[in-house]
Amino acid sequence: MADVYDALAAPARRAILDVLADRDDQTLFEIVARLVAEHDLGLTRQAVSQHLAVLEDAGLVSARRRGRSKLHTLDTGPLREIARRWPDKDSP
Repeated sequence: MADVYDALAAPARRAILDVLADRDDQTLFEIVARLVAEHDLGLTRQAVSQHLAVLEDAGLVSARRRGRSKLHTLDTGPLREIARRWPDKDSP
């Protein structure tokens, strides 16, 4: 669980998760372009790749190869686990 919190600590990684929340199966190139266009983040491909590796290690992003491309997808499972850990006291 600590890896999830560490992964979420960086604003750039939260922006990457926002980009992936809009659409699954995005390449590194697509993610970098959307970070610039939608979040005004001018990160290099190498920096985004390193952030994606941290998110993958935390289980928040999964990746699969399609030909020469690597496609990234958001996995909200770890976030649901956090929500289950501290349920809303007002809910029945």
